[in-house]
Amino acid sequence: MQDENSADDDEESSSLIREPSKLERLESDLTRARAFIRNLVLKFTQTLPVNNEENDYVPQGDVYSNASEFHKSSLMMEKMFKIFVYKEGELPMFHGGPCKNIYTTEGRFIQQMEIDTKFRTYDPDEAHVYFLPFSVAKMVQYLYVLNSHDGNAIKQVVADYVTVIANKHQYWNRSLGADHFMLSCHDWGPMASSFVPDLYKNAIRVLCNANTSEGFDPTKDASLPEINLITGELNDVIGGPPPSDRSILAFFAGRLHGQIRSILLEYWQNKDEDLQVYKTLPKGVSYNELMKKSKYCLCPSGFEVASPRVVEAIYFECVPVLISIDYIPPFSDVLNWDSFAVQVQVRDIPNLKKILMDIPQDRYLRMQKRLKHVQRHFILNTPPKRYDVFHMILHSVWLRRLNVQITDQ
Repeated sequence: MQDENSADDDEESSSLIREPSKLERLESDLTRARAFIRNLVLKFTQTLPVNNEENDYVPQGDVYSNASEFHKSSLMMEKMFKIFVYKEGELPMFHGGPCKNIYTTEGRFIQQMEIDTKFRTYDPDEAHVYFLPFSVAKMVQYLYVLNSHDGNAIKQVVADYVTVIANKHQYWNRSLGADHFMLSCHDWGPMASSFVPDLYKNAIRVLCNANTSEGFDPTKDASLPEINLITGELNDVIGGPPPSDRSILAFFAGRLHGQIRSILLEYWQNKDEDLQVYKTLPKGVSYNELMKKSKYCLCPSGFEVASPRVVEAIYFECVPVLISIDYIPPFSDVLNWDSFAVQVQVRDIPNLKKILMDIPQDRYLRMQKRLKHVQRHFILNTPPKRYDVFHMILHSVWLRRLNVQITDQ
């Protein structure tokens, strides 16, 4: 029989057992997610989203570094990932962005997060990450004086915004920004983030300008594909003829913009019919049609490392040839770029034709076929569909959040 003192001790011990905090429960869920993705936990398999008619695609094949892991990670993300979008900030520089032309990706993502009902939560305590909904493209449009090279106004807005959310909410200070993310396709995205040290060092920066020489850190930052939709729609920009109807070895057209393009034009402009390299297209010649007639599409960096030609080449099923320095291609965590693209060093531009001619025909055919496979990951759907570019961007953020452990202060 238990004596009175023993019963009192048990009651006291029971009262000392602390309930886990909301953050601790959230982190525990993420720990189980990490284990599941790594094949250590199997009990979640019965509760994963089931495929339906619209979402019956299962990643497989050489276009992925690890197709099975990517598949399980994506489904787990759909099951549990929650994003809180800060409400502070007003249009036009917050909560919206350009939805056509060179900054299509930036604007479409921001606007989709505004209306999302699947991943967005209005309870910040259940969020895994916190989105800073400012548009660098809009800041440049409204705050930058053309040719002034003065970014102080943008600096002040970004710094003030982080100060506002840090003073009003507990979440930024709790993690020093490590579970927060921003997104920008403007060249000034990295610069805008550099105005707040914790934003630059700790937060997840989703950037088209994924330049490691300018501070891009692929272990915490994510590379964003640059998609240039002139009308904002995908009309006539997906698909192309079979390899047998592609008579041009390689093609590029673009203005003189940075050192790499200068070298490319110096060596190949008007030098060879097989490599059609133009600064300005001849009158009446269609850029899109030349991409469709080419086996390889050259994607040299401009002053910044990103180029919309990478996604254009994927859309038109023209094997992209990446010519860049310090560039991390989009979704490199899960996509095996060497399986569907060619990467050429700048020093090898003089040998470009030989490099491409030396690629065996069967290898080229495999790469070209894989472009059809990988297209879905770069397409902007309205509304979004599983594995499209919106979900791929979120998955990049999800993977980086899995690498972070946040604790109560």
